[in-house]
Amino acid sequence: QVQLVESGGGSVQDGGSLRLSCAVSGDTIDSICLAWFRQAPGKEREGVAAIYGSDGFTFYANSVKGRFTISRDNAKNTVFLQLNSLKPEDTGMYYCAAGRWGCTRWYDPSSRNYWGQGTQVTVSS
Repeated sequence: QVQLVESGGGSVQDGGSLRLSCAVSGDTIDSICLAWFRQAPGKEREGVAAIYGSDGFTFYANSVKGRFTISRDNAKNTVFLQLNSLKPEDTGMYYCAAGRWGCTRWYDPSSRNYWGQGTQVTVSS
């Protein structure tokens, strides 16, 4: 059983930055696909970024390319999401999710097997 615990959310102004962390237990992070999702009130959950494999191959949603960076620390079994140049439309609950079957359709919430409890990100204009 994989367990995920997110942290690092908060409130920032337009253009600000945050760094989210996802502490993973129950498996090693270089053997599973780990993704970040977000969900704004009244909207569907959407995939933001993912990381997978021994080489740490990364995937990003078009809406965050160039602003967000996913990374990991294998020694700490932790995945990070650096959020830069934040916009009000980035506001939402951010979730870390793991999938045992690779990163195929990583952006599809139904393809993930395990979820954290989420951490709130609020960007004000």
